[in-house]
Amino acid sequence: MKIKVVNRKYEEVLALPKMKRRKPMKQSMFFRIILRIASSFDLRATHFRCNKIGMDKVGKQEPCLVLMNHSSFIDLEIVSTVLFPRCFNIVTTSDAFVGLNWILRLIGCIPTKKFIADTNLVRDMIYAVKELKSSVVMYPEASYSFDGTATPLPDSIGRLVKMLGVPVITIRTYGAFARQPLYNGLCKRKVDVSADMKYLLSAKEIAEKTAEEIQKIVQAEFAFDNFKWQQDNKVYIPEASRAEGLERVLYKCPQCLTEGEMVGQGSKLYCKHCGKQYELTEYGYMKAVQGETEYEHIPDWYKWERACVRKELEEDTYFLKVSVDICMMVDTKSIYRVGEGILTHTKEGFHLSGCEGQLDYYHKPLASYSLYSDYFWYEIGDVICIGDSNVLYYCFPKECGDVVAKTRLATEELYKIAKKNKKAIQ
Repeated sequence: MKIKVVNRKYEEVLALPKMKRRKPMKQSMFFRIILRIASSFDLRATHFRCNKIGMDKVGKQEPCLVLMNHSSFIDLEIVSTVLFPRCFNIVTTSDAFVGLNWILRLIGCIPTKKFIADTNLVRDMIYAVKELKSSVVMYPEASYSFDGTATPLPDSIGRLVKMLGVPVITIRTYGAFARQPLYNGLCKRKVDVSADMKYLLSAKEIAEKTAEEIQKIVQAEFAFDNFKWQQDNKVYIPEASRAEGLERVLYKCPQCLTEGEMVGQGSKLYCKHCGKQYELTEYGYMKAVQGETEYEHIPDWYKWERACVRKELEEDTYFLKVSVDICMMVDTKSIYRVGEGILTHTKEGFHLSGCEGQLDYYHKPLASYSLYSDYFWYEIGDVICIGDSNVLYYCFPKECGDVVAKTRLATEELYKIAKKNKKAIQ
């Protein structure tokens, strides 16, 4: 899927009128039917089935908050089917609205900027459940998983649930990640998909519990491992290209410790620096072609990379400096390509400079608990996105190896460190 991109000067983009906030629109039955019909083709192909747990406790017209894990594009098709004919609004990344503003609003989408404090989003969600009497669907992880495990949830989920005061439903998918992992270019594989739809909390239970207690309950529901699910259920994935793009996640060689020299090709992953080769088996295990298999489980390899990044941050040796192409988003008419620059990331946070000296933006560690980063974003390239409520900067690294996953890990660990230090001072 592509997105409209227009070349403009940086100062011209800054002068453009900013995106106006509009209240959410109630989803009509017509669009609910269209979404369900459009979703039926993929779901039939995956032999989709849904296990409903305790759903008899919620009224057919009762607004609720639906929290769903995020694995691939099929997630929207699943929610459009399992909630039918219930009316719902769905929280959607703001860049999805570019060129599609009115159609997305008509189908009930609520725009938000990922990993950025957004008070408008909270107001829009309250408006949806209280005034429109509509349910709200939210992917609290905000981004697709890189390694098949849950990404961090915002600390504010418990408080949000308390503010909305409506029942909470969770939807957890099985097979969606294995069918179409982000690292693999979202290539579709022949994998069956299913989901558990669970009535998690009633309005009465929400009123009785603290925000901290609710936060723990929700976090427990978002503990999963898609590769372990594949292994435990002996899900066979024979596609020869299953390891292509895996270097975006497993960017560091566990034998020689070199970064950015891993290459995924076919079913193999190898290091260009030392020559070590691994195979991603049909059942989701990593096996060394020769010698020791350091990490048989992909999430364990990724966890090791996170520990390495944490150590670099603690020892003050972590440093990213990369040339980037820069795009901006200030409205829903287009993404604006404004020039080139340098993106730096250290323990002090991000610093983006460029556009012939006109751009000089700082993004502090406590500004985001995670990072909006993606692979082959709208068919443009791997991206690191930072910004604030006024503007988003989409940075596309040039000729630097695979840095997107490491930068996300560093952002998450840096946030934890900065938060801990802030509490210690208080």
